[in-house]
Amino acid sequence: MSTSSPEAVKKLLENMQTDLRSLSMECKKKFPPVKEAAESGIVKIKTIAARNTDILATLKENSSEVVQPFLMGCGTKEPKITQLCLAAIQRLMSHEVVSEAAAGNIINMLWQLMENGLEELKLLQTVLVLLTTNTVVHDEVLSKAIVLCFRLHFTKDNITNNTAAATVRQVVTVVFERMVAEDERFKGIVELPPPVQGNTNRRSVSTLRPSAKDAYMLFQDLCQLVNADAPYWLVGMTEMTRTFGLELLESVLNDFPGVFLQHQEFSFLLKERVCPLVIKLFSPNIKFRQGSSSSASPAPVEKPYFPICMRLLRVVSVLIKHYYSLLVTECEIFLSLLVKFLDGEKPQWLRAVAVESVHRLCVQPHLLRSFCQSYDMKQHSTKVFRDIVNALGSFIQSLFIVPNAGNPAATNAPAGGSGSGLQGAAQGAPGAGGQGAGLTAQAAFEYRGTWIPLMTVSVQGSAKATYLEMLDKVEPPSIPEGYAMSVAFSALLDLVRGITSMIERELAKEEEESAVRREANPDQNAQPEPGAHLVWEEMVSACWCGLLAALSLLLDASTDETATENILKAELTVASLCGRLGLVTPRDAFITAICKASLPPHYALTVLSSNAANLNNKTYSIQGQSVQIISPSSESHQQVVAVGQPLTVQPQGTVVLTAKNIQCMRTLLNLAHCHGAVLGTSWQLVLATLQHLVWILGLKPGVGGALKPGRAVEGPSTVLTTAVMTDLPVISNILSRLFESSQYLDDVSLHHLINALCSLSLEAMEMAYGTNKEPSLFAVAKLLETGLVNMDRIEILWRPLTGHLLEVCQHPNARMREWGAEAVTALIKASLAYKHNPPLAQNQRLQLLLLNPLKELSNVLHADIRQKQLESVLQILQSQGDSLGPGWPLVLGVIGAIRNDQGESLIRTAFQCLQLVVTDFLPTMPCTCLQIVVEVAGSFGLQNQELNISLTSIGLLWNISDYFFQRGEAITQELEREEAVLQKQAQEKGEPLNRPFHPAPPFDCLWLCLYAKLGELCVDPRPAVRKSAGQTMFSTIAAHGTLLQQPTWHIVVWKVLFHLLDCVRKSSTTADKEKIESGGGNILIHHSRDTAEKQWAETWVLTLAGVARIFNTRRYLLQQLGDFFKAWEVLLDHIQSAALSKNNEVSLAALKSFQEILQIGTPVKESALPTEALALAALGVPPVLIDPLGASGPGRPLLRSDSMLERLTRYSSAELQVPPPGEESALEDSALWWSAWNTWYRTGTDSTRPPGGGTGTDRPSFIPSQPFLTALVQIFPALYQHIKTGFSMDDLRKLGVILHGAVSVPISSDASPFILPSYTEAVLTSLQEAVLTALDVLQKAICVGPENLQVMYPAIFEQLLLFVEFSCKPPQYGKVETKHVANAKYNQAEWVALNYVPFAERSLEVVVDLYHKTACHKAVINEKVLQNIIKTLRIPLSLKYACPSESTWKLAVSSLLKVLSIGLPVARQHASSGKFETMWPELANAFEDFLFTKSTPPDNMSIQEFQKNEAIDVEVVQLISTEILPFANFIPKDFVGQIMTMLNKGSIHSQSSSFTEAEIEVRMREEFSKVCFETLLQFSFSNKVSTPQEGYISRMALSVLLKRSQDVLRRYVDDERLSGRCPLPRQQVTEIIFVLKAISTLMDSLKKTQPENVDGTTWAQVIALYPTLVECITCSSTEVSSALKEALGPFKDFMQPPVSRVQNGES
Repeated sequence: MSTSSPEAVKKLLENMQTDLRSLSMECKKKFPPVKEAAESGIVKIKTIAARNTDILATLKENSSEVVQPFLMGCGTKEPKITQLCLAAIQRLMSHEVVSEAAAGNIINMLWQLMENGLEELKLLQTVLVLLTTNTVVHDEVLSKAIVLCFRLHFTKDNITNNTAAATVRQVVTVVFERMVAEDERFKGIVELPPPVQGNTNRRSVSTLRPSAKDAYMLFQDLCQLVNADAPYWLVGMTEMTRTFGLELLESVLNDFPGVFLQHQEFSFLLKERVCPLVIKLFSPNIKFRQGSSSSASPAPVEKPYFPICMRLLRVVSVLIKHYYSLLVTECEIFLSLLVKFLDGEKPQWLRAVAVESVHRLCVQPHLLRSFCQSYDMKQHSTKVFRDIVNALGSFIQSLFIVPNAGNPAATNAPAGGSGSGLQGAAQGAPGAGGQGAGLTAQAAFEYRGTWIPLMTVSVQGSAKATYLEMLDKVEPPSIPEGYAMSVAFSALLDLVRGITSMIERELAKEEEESAVRREANPDQNAQPEPGAHLVWEEMVSACWCGLLAALSLLLDASTDETATENILKAELTVASLCGRLGLVTPRDAFITAICKASLPPHYALTVLSSNAANLNNKTYSIQGQSVQIISPSSESHQQVVAVGQPLTVQPQGTVVLTAKNIQCMRTLLNLAHCHGAVLGTSWQLVLATLQHLVWILGLKPGVGGALKPGRAVEGPSTVLTTAVMTDLPVISNILSRLFESSQYLDDVSLHHLINALCSLSLEAMEMAYGTNKEPSLFAVAKLLETGLVNMDRIEILWRPLTGHLLEVCQHPNARMREWGAEAVTALIKASLAYKHNPPLAQNQRLQLLLLNPLKELSNVLHADIRQKQLESVLQILQSQGDSLGPGWPLVLGVIGAIRNDQGESLIRTAFQCLQLVVTDFLPTMPCTCLQIVVEVAGSFGLQNQELNISLTSIGLLWNISDYFFQRGEAITQELEREEAVLQKQAQEKGEPLNRPFHPAPPFDCLWLCLYAKLGELCVDPRPAVRKSAGQTMFSTIAAHGTLLQQPTWHIVVWKVLFHLLDCVRKSSTTADKEKIESGGGNILIHHSRDTAEKQWAETWVLTLAGVARIFNTRRYLLQQLGDFFKAWEVLLDHIQSAALSKNNEVSLAALKSFQEILQIGTPVKESALPTEALALAALGVPPVLIDPLGASGPGRPLLRSDSMLERLTRYSSAELQVPPPGEESALEDSALWWSAWNTWYRTGTDSTRPPGGGTGTDRPSFIPSQPFLTALVQIFPALYQHIKTGFSMDDLRKLGVILHGAVSVPISSDASPFILPSYTEAVLTSLQEAVLTALDVLQKAICVGPENLQVMYPAIFEQLLLFVEFSCKPPQYGKVETKHVANAKYNQAEWVALNYVPFAERSLEVVVDLYHKTACHKAVINEKVLQNIIKTLRIPLSLKYACPSESTWKLAVSSLLKVLSIGLPVARQHASSGKFETMWPELANAFEDFLFTKSTPPDNMSIQEFQKNEAIDVEVVQLISTEILPFANFIPKDFVGQIMTMLNKGSIHSQSSSFTEAEIEVRMREEFSKVCFETLLQFSFSNKVSTPQEGYISRMALSVLLKRSQDVLRRYVDDERLSGRCPLPRQQVTEIIFVLKAISTLMDSLKKTQPENVDGTTWAQVIALYPTLVECITCSSTEVSSALKEALGPFKDFMQPPVSRVQNGES
């Protein structure tokens, strides 16, 4: 029933009247005024009731009068009356019929009662009713009412005090509720308050409405009072306590946040008054430190006071909770203080209340987020949020490390009591007792001997405080052990839970929104605003260190499964949150903590230790007894469930796993399973830990990579308790499921998982180095497992997966390696067999990707791995061979990846694969792969492990070339299609097409690759391979060369043939000259092949011949190429360098090739060649090609059944390509011939140039062989035919140098028997013949050639004459010492000079013949050829008997006579021109030297010989008398004089003392003397004087004759006188007789002559003879006497009278 209903009003009126009546009754006697007032009141009420409709309103208007009697009643101070009045007043109030004035009166009256100490409880009740029922009390009245209540709070009566306190609380609330109501009423009306300038005057509240103003004044005074200042409004306060004031402030702040947040004035109070107040009141707590004695400090520090401190913290909690947004700066200070209160130096109770306050904050994640935004994320602000968390953490740590610093004895007593008992039990009996204790003990933490029990302090997620609620306590309470720890623990867990669930909710919401957004507009990839993310990241970043430090410490210390579970769950949620936010470091740190907890203590695991650098360093000392390791940390309370082998090297042999470790392991598995997607790089930590645990528990990998419990391999086997045995299959199963579930991970996470497994595996590999210990195969097995379950998206993880497994395959540890290979090959086979979508055949890229690791395995050096690889290749070929398609290049690459350091068996396996490919799969593979097949087959040829495989692979190449030949059309088409595609791609990219031999058509390229491969094999180190390859190569070019297009020939020539020649030349010139003892095994090697150099020589010969043959047979085709001339030059260069090589076999063969390309047939002596060679010769194959040792010489494996002959016959038709008629002229291209001439010239020059230096014993570097030189010179005549038109003097001179050089070359003594005839036979060597032939060709050409060629005659003479000189002085070859052939020993390395006599003589004959033909040629005359001939002949003539061969000088004489008989007439003819002037003295000297030689005839010469020789001398004199003297007038005087002197000398007997008497007559050359004398006589007076010249000759002759006669006579007379009785020597007698006869003949002649013809002096000389003649009369010889008689007779004609003589003289 409401107060305003008619019934209620009626009741009120009745009650009032009753009250007044009662009052009047009570006061009748003692207080008459009161009684009167009461009665008049009754009247008044009745009046009001009668007159008015709205009774209550009227009552209110008149309330002052109505209340008056009751007020007076109270004034009586009579308890009974007072109570009655107060009750009546209350009734009025409750019906809200009290006006403002009346209320003021009531309050005044109550004040008096209060001052008198009456009816205190009633007073309070009345005030309360007055203020709660209506709002009429304002301003001073209100303040008076409130002061009244306060005053009652401080009475002596406890009940009153408490009631007053409650009333005050309620009144304060009412004041604020009124304000709230007032605000509600004015909500709609907007009014602009005047601007408040900082509100400097605290009491100027003109802007506030009435209720608000009251509230403001009240709140302001509360602050004043708490601050111990005088109130402004609450006038009349006498005393006040801070505790009460703080409680009031707290309740207002807590209940009416709206007021403070909406009204500036109130906010101002909050900032300006409340906060400074709180900070000021906190100061004793801040300054105080436990244990600092007051005596020491100069000013005593005020001690913290529990009630105030605790209330302050409550106020702070409220301020932070509600007004955080207003008081950002102030809250920063509060929070910092709060953090300080957790400090270890503060009293225990202070820390307990502080930790409770912190707990309160921890359950408000949104508030925490605001802290983070306002402080931690601002630049110059305290990191408040971080500090709170860190403080909690260090608080927890401090509880373990510094327990109860304040009062050790007292606070430790209970702990010591309960805890040490337990601890003692545990440590004293590590066996049964310890376990018992562990099982029965209450939940607790234990660390380093500090044992802290854990109590349930509040429900999860709510911060129910104990000590913050102790408002009645004045003294600080004692805190039970473990309470602070428990609160802090709850706070930590709540903090984690709150933050993570808040952020995860928001993340989920954001993801939903973005999904919706993406559906709405899929193309727009809207990023959420980064603000929220930044805050979350900052929160996590700020708190993770502290959280981690605390949680890991708690985890370490926890002895309770549930607590452990909670801690692990917290760590797990933070880790996963960090993962979602992408904060790597904190995520890894939390995961590390879980990992560390899973492993035994002190377990050395580098991944973790390096990661845990930011965690607390815990140093444990080991106090192990018996088996178990009891660390001072909590493990002493743990049940040991397993003992096993550590995977790392530990200081102790085995390690122990406890139940807690297993619990942590399960958490770890759970983390990996549920949060795999956010683990990222921390997979590494997780997997590393799991690997170690799996190892310790002894799980080993089985097929497909799943782990099964297995036996430990070594050491004390793993010991597992039954508890863990049942767990093992579960753990193993979870592990497998973990990797199976990888198929649900997104791609990025999958990659992280793979990467982690890989790096884990790398560590296992590191560890397995250098030990034979069983390696950990966990990672490899799991990689395989992961690969197999993710086949459908194998592409994205293939590279990292296989890439790593390939590294494993290279590991030195065999078991590790084996697993790596197993995994790779299993994955490749599985992936090729998997039904991909689209199928592999259509997804070329994927197929290549899958096959790639197979190829990479080729780089592994270990044979076992390669064996596995090749086996899988065979399997793949057999199962998928037909569908490999684009995978062929890779497969072939694998087959071909052979190296020489691999064993034979590997190479054999690979070769099997290749043979399979060549026999079965060539038609199925893309034609683009054929080139690779060629490469691969070639590489088998080049391997040097197995000669037979090399040779067989050359056979395979031959088969492949046949395949090309047969399928040419199809291959060409396919390749050209492919080419077009590539070309297009290349154009789009704008780069040139990149393939070998590019410009050539693709099919030709295939051939080129084949040739190039064979070319490589042609320079293999093994002779057999070289030979086989060379034959195959030249045969294929011959057989299939027709398929090539013309431009391709260009490449064949340059890139294949010439390249090959270069390589062979290089290898041959650098080959080793060491002797090879045997060809492997006991095969003997023929001496012509017993050094590498000789073996290479054979290759060089084969190659050069092959190339030359191609040039010859394909000349027509090659000439159509643009640069045939250049190619010709290069070929000639090769021929030249081969010809100049220091190997006779090569150099000779080079010349044969030279002859071949010049198309000069070489005459081959039929008998010298085997029939096969004859047949080859018939085919036009130069004999050089034919292996001198036959196909199967010693040390040469038989290559093929078909001999070279058969093969060549087979292709002979293709070989001998004859140019069509009419093209002959092309061959005559002079440039080519001149190029050939230059080559010939350079070869000749270099090969015949004598070596320099090297004296005596040094073996000269190299001297060319005779067959070589012969062949060289034989080339010239044919070559000359092509170049004769341009052949100049210069060229002739060059030729001469070479011919001269060639002839000068000596022969080595071991070859001489084959080249030189026995010395006595005068035969020319073939070289000498060739030289003369060359000159002959030349002179014939000059003879028939044009006039201008004749200038060459003199040069030819000159050359021939040089050769003639050899007869007397053989040529020197550099400084080589040659021996005469007779002295050479065949077995010594000496050089033998040839017998040059036959050659010189033949040359001389040629000279004579030639002179015969050319004596009259102008050039011959001009160049003084005759003089030169004479000059040359003079040498043998002057040597005469000293000549090496007697025949020489005889030939020289006859030649001279022949030449002179031709030349002298010519000389006479040209006498006037003076061209022969210099010849005459030369001739005179020649006669002189010959007729009067200085050499003596040999002693053994027979008389017949001597006579023959004399006859020759006579012949010469006769020539003089017939050819010279008769023509004296054409001849120089000096010359005639010389001749005369000579005749004179000849006519006088020259005696040689050595003759025996018998021989004297013959040896005297009587005949010769006679002829001389006769000639002298003959020319003394020829009466047919036609010219003065002739007269001169006769005069001269006469004078000489007379002088000579005089001498002989005089000498005879002297000798006779001296000899006494002895007869004179025969020759002297003969001589004197001859002289005497001559004198008589002379006299006759003088008589016959015209006197004027005879010179006066002649007469004088004749007459002077007379006395001498007279002296001879005394001689004894009769012959002389008779001759004397005849001589003296004619003198009678001179007897005349003197006169005539005078006259005669005068005339």
